[in-house]
Amino acid sequence: MTVPGTFRKAVEAKDLSAITGALDPGIEFNSPVMVKPYQGRDTVVALLAVLLEVFEDFHYTDELVGTGRPDVPSQALIFDARVMGKAVQGLDLLRFGDGGLVTGLTVMVRPLPAAMTLARVVGRRMEEAEGPGGPSGTA
Repeated sequence: MTVPGTFRKAVEAKDLSAITGALDPGIEFNSPVMVKPYQGRDTVVALLAVLLEVFEDFHYTDELVGTGRPDVPSQALIFDARVMGKAVQGLDLLRFGDGGLVTGLTVMVRPLPAAMTLARVVGRRMEEAEGPGGPSGTA
């Protein structure tokens, strides 16, 4: 099985251990609802753990393989979910390194009201998990 297939199956199964195994130690996570990217596997895994809890009825609907840059393999996974009862559509853009691990993950979500709800809920949970003075990708 390919790493892209592994990542998708791990997310759909909510298997955080398998997700962690698919991520490069230097992964960068970007989102339009965060000011700064999250850097590094441990930080990204903590965020993904929160997202696995926050998203309701999460499921991928489509999968696209990137061909734009042959030196940087990529894949887009389109998903539907709900956050606090609000419908969300999104896209996970994955970029892979030489070893086949995910080196970049950009998540785009819509519509704006659901994206703002997602940002509030995830931001609050990440702050609680980090405790006072911890690093934050939302500041």
